[in-house]
Amino acid sequence: MIAAAEPSALPALARLMADSALLSRYGTTYEDSLAALSEAAAGGDVILVAGAGGVDGFAWLSFAPRILNGAAYLRLLLVTSPGNGLGARLLAAAETVSRDGGAKHLYLLVTTDNLAARRFYERHGYRHVGNLPGLVRPELDEALYHKRA
Repeated sequence: MIAAAEPSALPALARLMADSALLSRYGTTYEDSLAALSEAAAGGDVILVAGAGGVDGFAWLSFAPRILNGAAYLRLLLVTSPGNGLGARLLAAAETVSRDGGAKHLYLLVTTDNLAARRFYERHGYRHVGNLPGLVRPELDEALYHKRA
């Protein structure tokens, strides 16, 4: 089941972020994650949670209706067990929420060396726009992807 996150789910989502090996390269901590998620939820971001009786993954969307001709930004898609189709279901749900929210485009960033994620997004119709060296951290390069909503 995929649904909008309730405030009570935010600590579990922050724990997923803090425990992620990928996000550890960004210096992600539980406290920072919880603060960011709480601020995002209060600011109108959409956080979708997947799981039956627990949290198996989530997608985090931000909207910028006046930027880039009406865009949504997929800030994070994180699953506990990749390869079982949950990521694809979360992505499809995020795309639906984006369209329903009026977004004409969906953007996301992927670390350039995360080849599995890059292939995943490309399989789902995202187009690589370009690379942004050191955008978030000096030692990490990001790949920008785009898809029409």
